[in-house]
Amino acid sequence: MNKPTNPTDWKGAAMQKRIAGRYAAERRFKFIGLGAVLLSGAFLAFLLFVMVGNGARGFTYTNVAVPIDFKAMPLTIDKARLGDADADQVIASAGLADIVAFAADEALGDGGSELISENAWKEVRSAIKDDPELLDGKTVFELPTASAVDMAAKDGAAGALGAQVDALERDGKLSTGIHWPFFKNADATDPAVAGIWGALKGSLLTIFIAFLIAFPTGVLAALYLEEYAAKNRWTDLIEVSINNLAAVPSIIFGLLALAVFINWFGICQASPLVGGLTLALMTMPVIVIASRNAIKSVPPSIRDAALGVGASPVQVVFHHVLPLALPGILTGTIIGMARALGETAPLLLIGMRAFIGDVPGGICSPSTVLPMQIFLWSDEVDRGFVEKTSAAIIVLLVVLLSMNAFAIYLRNKFEQRW
Repeated sequence: MNKPTNPTDWKGAAMQKRIAGRYAAERRFKFIGLGAVLLSGAFLAFLLFVMVGNGARGFTYTNVAVPIDFKAMPLTIDKARLGDADADQVIASAGLADIVAFAADEALGDGGSELISENAWKEVRSAIKDDPELLDGKTVFELPTASAVDMAAKDGAAGALGAQVDALERDGKLSTGIHWPFFKNADATDPAVAGIWGALKGSLLTIFIAFLIAFPTGVLAALYLEEYAAKNRWTDLIEVSINNLAAVPSIIFGLLALAVFINWFGICQASPLVGGLTLALMTMPVIVIASRNAIKSVPPSIRDAALGVGASPVQVVFHHVLPLALPGILTGTIIGMARALGETAPLLLIGMRAFIGDVPGGICSPSTVLPMQIFLWSDEVDRGFVEKTSAAIIVLLVVLLSMNAFAIYLRNKFEQRW
């Protein structure tokens, strides 16, 4: 008669085989997890490498040196009027654009005016407004080149244009510098003067309004549902509705905003105000869910201790529960705002897709947002906008990563471990 195998014999062959299998499964799980992390990191590195490689040059631009002798030009401008509100119109009506084009032809040869940007004269106008004494002598201006010249200087080009660019480089007339108009201008049809500040300011105003509306409303709703609302079928229905709203496609909120805010209330179309209201509706369910989870994480003993020393229910909530839950609430809110910052679909329906050539002056001024600006530039025919598109994506990624990093900082700084 064979002796039965003891299943608890740790030194037995069967038990050693099971232990070896468990260790092997644990090693496989670690390798799979490590592989997932490495794959995610590889995708992120590839994204950053492509974006930075394509967009880094979008932060620079090619300039050409053009000397202009104002004393020898038929330019009559009253210096006393350069401080007036209509100074731009005064300079433009004096024929400055034609004078700059003539100076470019003289300095760069026949067709030299075609090598500079059509808006290069505006750089000269700004310099004259800053220093009216320039009108009394000769000055060498670093003017932005035409888009084709900029691309040829960076990538190289064949034919007549390539030969002209090579000649200008040999003569030391071309230079590359930081493209400051990219950071301080609004959208334009000319890549030499197109910038992201108009769209970025529109995004900041829109997100600010969305935060002012969604944050207090979402937090107060979460406090009521967790601390005060009775547990019945009505509150269950509200909870299910909030969870469903968080999963609704964002374009539905755009349709709602178009019907309610614009067609019904008549709020200014294509403005940060209506855009902020739209994004507030979209992010509010996310904030409610994140806030409820943060409030639930506060131990019941905190509430019991506060009640035991004589605190009222309101004091318990606002003096104890809310401060302890605030890090989680802020983290969820910032992540929700970061998601809203990258949205385009709901803003398409409220008119924020239009070409806006001015920096918005307020919450009711026509404006667009940075993701929409990226979309508009990606559809442009001019190759000069290719670099601008990638550069704008880098700016958007920097803003999003900064918001997420701030959320992680808040969580690590204020998180309580029980």
